[in-house]
Amino acid sequence: MPYALFCNEAKLSKAYPTEADVWKLARQSGLVVDAVTEPDRPAPRPLLDNDYEIRSCRPDPQEDPARNQADAEREAESELQLSS
Repeated sequence: MPYALFCNEAKLSKAYPTEADVWKLARQSGLVVDAVTEPDRPAPRPLLDNDYEIRSCRPDPQEDPARNQADAEREAESELQLSS
């Protein structure tokens, strides 16, 4: 099942194939604000700003999560080239 970024009940992002894909985009967008350590976890986990959360969802009818991921990677790569 794909994943997306939500705030309360509103879907804020496109759907992506994995939860890790959405975390990566949230980091790039500056939405990851801190890391929380928990005694039962071996490493800190990231924390999202405000009421944002990443959760599974159904893609919109004309939406292709794999294509969204490919588009995001292409866009991130072109931004890196422009900033060099």
